[in-house]
Amino acid sequence: GENGVDGRAVRVGTRRSQLARIQTDSVVTMLRELYPDLRFEIVAMSTTGDKILDTALSKIGEKSLFTKELENALERNEVDLVVHSLKDLPTSLPPGFTIGAVCKRENPLDAVVFHPKNCGKTLSLLPEKSVIGTSSLRRAAQLKKKFPHLEFRDIRGNLNTRLKKLDEKEDFSAIVLAAAGLKRMGWENRIGQLLGPEDCLYAVGQGALAVEVRAKDQEILNMVSALHDADTVLCCIAERAFMKRLEGGCSVPVAVNTLLKDGQLYLTGAVYSLDGSDSLKETMQTSVTYPYQNEDGPNDDVQHVGITAKNVPGQAQEAAENLGVELASLLLSKGAKHILSVARQLNDA
Repeated sequence: GENGVDGRAVRVGTRRSQLARIQTDSVVTMLRELYPDLRFEIVAMSTTGDKILDTALSKIGEKSLFTKELENALERNEVDLVVHSLKDLPTSLPPGFTIGAVCKRENPLDAVVFHPKNCGKTLSLLPEKSVIGTSSLRRAAQLKKKFPHLEFRDIRGNLNTRLKKLDEKEDFSAIVLAAAGLKRMGWENRIGQLLGPEDCLYAVGQGALAVEVRAKDQEILNMVSALHDADTVLCCIAERAFMKRLEGGCSVPVAVNTLLKDGQLYLTGAVYSLDGSDSLKETMQTSVTYPYQNEDGPNDDVQHVGITAKNVPGQAQEAAENLGVELASLLLSKGAKHILSVARQLNDA
């Protein structure tokens, strides 16, 4: 075949959780439609993040909790590509890897799922001292500030586990999850409240799926690059560049909101103290209207914050990356470094 992967199966790595499997299946379905002559095989494995369930994610201190085992398999040539939630992938990938595709983004907002007894309520209508479950410092910081009458407590486990904990115990009045995950699982009907940007900015890359490949594997890279969604790529490059410049990770509250409209990319970025009392938030924009030039030759594998998008204009990707860096630099000049280092120390303590 033109991709040179004839006759053998293309092996796709995934985490074992139900959501990870659904996400991987959706990517494989798209690939099968594009390449009907190829065989695709799914290889499922457990990751550190799936095994350590009694500790807050932000406390484990490992950057690649849900990705390391998958990357090891990729490195050993046991799989040819791996499907991740983009928000699980660090802004600097290990050498030799690249994100070869970023698929069209699902709704990136956060959603509130209420305990059945609170059905029909919103966060502002919950009684004083109601407990909200979230394992995200970013969500907790923003919502504590916005809804001071509520209490926030850690909840871990995959989606199924968290919903079960919510429904079967009286510990939580509600939990906050990514709308995208609920939608992919077919549980959209459980969403009691969608949190817009005025309530809660989302995580970098939230709602987008990424396909990670070996950077030198041209055949596979060319094959998966057909899955790139240009608008999602540009938004996510800006978000990842913002996060990278801030040196944020899941141990500090960093949040974003992006909008691409009429060739303009708008990026809102914010940093928060753990209790949300201290925060900085700014918005910047840039034009991303550039013609696509066939950039063959030495440039052809330029990565932007770990993403190789051959079919998206290089200048547009550069503009998106610069936007993220400039917005982060603006926040840093206003004192973001202090807010983040205090948050990091408190979290480590």
